[in-house]
Amino acid sequence: MTETRYSIPDEPSLDSSNLEGKQDDTEISASSDDTELKREYPSGLAVTLILTSVTLAYFLFFLDLAVISTATPAITTHFDSLVDVGWYGGAYQLGSAAFQPLTGKIYSRFSIKWTFLVFFVIFEVGSAICGAAHSSAMFIVGRVIAGIGSAGVANGAVTTISAVLPTQKQALFMGLNMGMGQVGLATGPIIGGAFTTNVSWRWCFYINLPLGVIIGGFLLFNTIPEPKPKDPPLQILSSVIKSLDLPGFMLICPAVVMFLLGLQFGGNKYAWDSSVVIGLLVGGGATFAVFLIWEWRQGDNAMVPLAMIKHRVIWSAAITMFFSLSSVLVADFYIAIYFQAIHDDTPLMSGVHMLPITLGIVLFTMISGTLISVLGYYLPFLLMGGVISSIGYGLMSTLDTTTPVAKWIGYQVLYGIGSGCTTAAPYIAIQGLVAPEQIPLAMAVIIFAQNMGAATSLIIANAIFSNSLRSELQKRAAQISVSPDAIINAGVRSIRDMTSGSELAAVLEAYAKSIDKVMYLGIAVSIAVLVFSPGLGWKDIRKAKPQVITDKFPDGGDKDSAVVGEK
Repeated sequence: MTETRYSIPDEPSLDSSNLEGKQDDTEISASSDDTELKREYPSGLAVTLILTSVTLAYFLFFLDLAVISTATPAITTHFDSLVDVGWYGGAYQLGSAAFQPLTGKIYSRFSIKWTFLVFFVIFEVGSAICGAAHSSAMFIVGRVIAGIGSAGVANGAVTTISAVLPTQKQALFMGLNMGMGQVGLATGPIIGGAFTTNVSWRWCFYINLPLGVIIGGFLLFNTIPEPKPKDPPLQILSSVIKSLDLPGFMLICPAVVMFLLGLQFGGNKYAWDSSVVIGLLVGGGATFAVFLIWEWRQGDNAMVPLAMIKHRVIWSAAITMFFSLSSVLVADFYIAIYFQAIHDDTPLMSGVHMLPITLGIVLFTMISGTLISVLGYYLPFLLMGGVISSIGYGLMSTLDTTTPVAKWIGYQVLYGIGSGCTTAAPYIAIQGLVAPEQIPLAMAVIIFAQNMGAATSLIIANAIFSNSLRSELQKRAAQISVSPDAIINAGVRSIRDMTSGSELAAVLEAYAKSIDKVMYLGIAVSIAVLVFSPGLGWKDIRKAKPQVITDKFPDGGDKDSAVVGEK
């Protein structure tokens, strides 16, 4: 296997002469252009194998997020566990979101290659437990473990790309990588439906294992260059509490868990005004406030340095991605329900009928990444994508039981194009701003916001859909002999077993109206992308100089060592 040789020069001193500008009480020091020029990047077969492996891993990360949607009915039947259905998707997001902030610190301190492999092994172990689960509880544990692994895989894929490619080439490949991720997200329901129908739901998770061997093999025998020298692992472990800011992790982890549990329980297991839900949400908020105070006191050595969060481009990218992935998931879940309810599609066919969205997102994620690398500007694609996706959602909010094929195809294509234009741009913006050694920390912030946005939006969408469906069914109670609660509890695939003729028509109309109201949420999150993306600035990535983002030294002391994560 090809060995890659590389050399990394000593990091240039960051004295007051090369500190540029101030923004939001942070000082930003420009990385030397010579560092970029002197670094030797892998080439030929080596870089091909590395990039192939991280792209496949990113595909599996999103596939695992979406494949559960069409496999869930079979899993609940196998374990007789309908009450656990909310945990099957939520446990994965819970594990991923809770560990995401720590991944940035781990990647910034340890070897990129070995850190990525360790997280990927954790992801594979979780997948194997899910596939071999003998009980619902075992399956949920597997999903949590896979989620923890996915947190490192998502960050590691972007970090690896920034390590093996020069800045000028990163935008092009980032578009391709994000496109493959969208393929996993969009084809997950199709793959899950195919395995569940023709083999077993267990293969939705076993499929990760043979692909994992390929990914691990490609990475194991190649070298990923480090942006800067790192301390030996044993030296880091000897001071692990301080070097990884474990106290910060012990605060952010329960804060995330409490917040997501409160959202998960609210309106489902407990009423929104119950002491349990209020206690979880307030407890999560209070713990997060303590976490921010702790991180502020730690300065540049914090797990999530506040200098990064305060930087306009980074928080703009984080909020943009909070809403961008929300936009994708709202369409994925509820257009699938539209086809399965209104058109009586099987899970497999609903995925097929959603191919206009899939192709639009995949193609325009790749096209936008390519054009950004050529033209240099990412903001026009975010603005254009926000406008087009909001129009697409607006049109999809008109879907009813008689919408002709040409219209629902066209609406999906329009939405897919818009969403694809917004997918890669925030990541590309960050890669052009932040010094390579800080990419993991910045990406941890972005991906954490993205995960929290996904979890929050799906819960809000579920509340809108459930409340609207109950209301619409009650309006039609005179036309339907079955109670609204019975129809809702039976699920999408059972409505034709419970009703027929004019009653079925009334139920389908109620479903269509409820899905339309969820599309209003899609319009809102698409507009939010328009509102927050301008904060990323009008920059030409071809001329951008990656910078080290560090806290201002209030006492005017030595700034040469003011690099995030270092003393």
